[in-house]
Amino acid sequence: MFDIGFLELMFIGVVGLLVLGPERLPKAARTAGLWIGKIKRTVSGMQREISAQLEAEELRQKLNEQQKKLDESVRQVQRDVESLAEPDRPAESKPDQAPAPSAEQRLDDALARARRDGAGSQGPADDARPDERPEPTAADKDASSR
Repeated sequence: MFDIGFLELMFIGVVGLLVLGPERLPKAARTAGLWIGKIKRTVSGMQREISAQLEAEELRQKLNEQQKKLDESVRQVQRDVESLAEPDRPAESKPDQAPAPSAEQRLDDALARARRDGAGSQGPADDARPDERPEPTAADKDASSR
């Protein structure tokens, strides 16, 4: 901290001895040491607090960056879903028609159609009526008896 050599320290001691005298010098040195210790602890505490604040600010900035990336990803997914739902809408809207459905309504409609289309065609046997289903073959009967 201070570049004080032995000679400078001895000079300060001699001056202090001459000014304060032999009776008050030890008490003054002890008091000076206590004050220097308090100052060092205070400065150290401030440094720790400042570094903690800087780290917290860095974390806030990283959190904000991640939040922006997440928001952008959500917007991109929303645009993708809306673009998938848009082909079902007519190309031109006529003035005498009802207002266009909201994005949420279009999304709900597209999901309902996808579920309906996916659930409706699970195999050829599901498409046939119960009285028109093909008769099971011998291999099917053997497999079902196991």
